[in-house]
Amino acid sequence: MQGKIYDCSDEQQRAEGIALATKAAKSGRLIVTPTDTVYGLGCDAFDNDAVASLLAAKHRGPDMPVPVLIGSWDTAKGLVQSFTDQMKLLTEAFWPGGLSIVVPQAPSLPWNLGDTRGTVMLRMPLHPIAIELLREVGPMAVSSANISGHAPATTAIAAKQQLGKAVAVYLDGGEAPIGEPSTIIDLSGPWPYLLREGALSAERISEVIGVDAQRLRTRPGQNLQQPNGNQPGVQ
Repeated sequence: MQGKIYDCSDEQQRAEGIALATKAAKSGRLIVTPTDTVYGLGCDAFDNDAVASLLAAKHRGPDMPVPVLIGSWDTAKGLVQSFTDQMKLLTEAFWPGGLSIVVPQAPSLPWNLGDTRGTVMLRMPLHPIAIELLREVGPMAVSSANISGHAPATTAIAAKQQLGKAVAVYLDGGEAPIGEPSTIIDLSGPWPYLLREGALSAERISEVIGVDAQRLRTRPGQNLQQPNGNQPGVQ
């Protein structure tokens, strides 16, 4: 049934829901899964038509590229140009968890996530349902389960209220534990830059990579004494 919610606190519904969500994602349809931060709207990252459907469901254009969720470190290594020291430090400290990392992608990946300019945003969520799904499907293009400009959903019901029958399967894992979007750090420039400060603070990241929190909040090319510029609408 299109758009059915599966209660993953029930063992039978969880097994059925994950199986159907896996099948749906592999056949180019959209699913909603719980994560540790907020609920995510997802599809197979390598299915360009499905990614286009995801953007359409969110009323969002390709100028706001879709992040990719992964279920293992080995998967990450296959998607990036190089696994740098900073990326290693950050992923060891905060994955699985609420940190998304923007890095140059591996060349010639057959996907179209939007206007990425040769980069990819990766995250490994700290949620058993999401991880199980990712290990069945592989890398998934996942954005917050809401219409662009609306509040991110922290429950499956809230996600369905916004996305309705655009989604094939909703996996209900209860209230999202963190309840706010991930922190996004861009490692593709001359120094690490926080695109969004969410689940993790600049101070916590600073402790791990040894870059001052003020510098992390300063866009490359911007004077350190100036306030941070406008944040992108990544959700």
